Amino acid sequence: MEAKCQECPLRGCQEGHPWGLQWGVRWGLPWGAPMGGPMGGPMGGPMPGTMPPMGGPMGGAPPQGGYAPYGGAYPATYGAPPAANDPMWGYFTAIAGQDGEVDSEELQRCLTQAGFTGSYSPFSLDTCRIMIAMLDRDYTGKMGFNEFKDLFTALNSWKQNFMMYDQDRSGTVEPHEMSQAIGAMGYRISPQALNGIVKRYSKNGRIFFDDYVACCVKLRALTENFRRRDTMQQGSVNFQYDDFILCTMAI
Repeated sequence: MEAKCQECPLRGCQEGHPWGLQWGVRWGLPWGAPMGGPMGGPMGGPMPGTMPPMGGPMGGAPPQGGYAPYGGAYPATYGAPPAANDPMWGYFTAIAGQDGEVDSEELQRCLTQAGFTGSYSPFSLDTCRIMIAMLDRDYTGKMGFNEFKDLFTALNSWKQNFMMYDQDRSGTVEPHEMSQAIGAMGYRISPQALNGIVKRYSKNGRIFFDDYVACCVKLRALTENFRRRDTMQQGSVNFQYDDFILCTMAI
């Protein structure tokens, strides 16, 4: 069995680094700012101590004069080789399994130990599963390094977005704030659809951070699945039954 680092929960760590938020800042990871800290610039901009967004903001406003039936675009880095000097590479290899990939349990442990959610409740295993499914194009149930980076970029943006509406740091937002947040991410959804989404993810009239992230994950994943099939950008596609089941049930 590998020795456990004296200063962090990772086994096999050779760095002897301090853990938690200070460790995140040292390695340039996206949870470098405390949950109750300053919000920084406008939505979509980096908070103090966070990793700058890779690939642009979570989703800008639809282009003027163009038909944009859906939004939330989020360019990914599929296929890009890992940089040897990337500060997240050492962290990824420390938590990845022997196969060099991260599964849902490893991801949950990573997010919990790193204190990513701060004062909010830790992510459930089910939410971690759909986080992986969002980026898992080969349906292995795991993610590699590039997907790992994409996920943390998205999580950092969603966390900033949530905190803008959770002014009292209760760990929840109200249904109308959830609707505003979805619109701010660039999604153009009917009031009926928004109402259904809010009801699905609210508990006793409030939306908790874990459920908020789960909602963001599904919105992004389903939108990307739809967009890939809507080659003419008309806001309409034809699904074969099996394809529809795969797109929806895998998330």
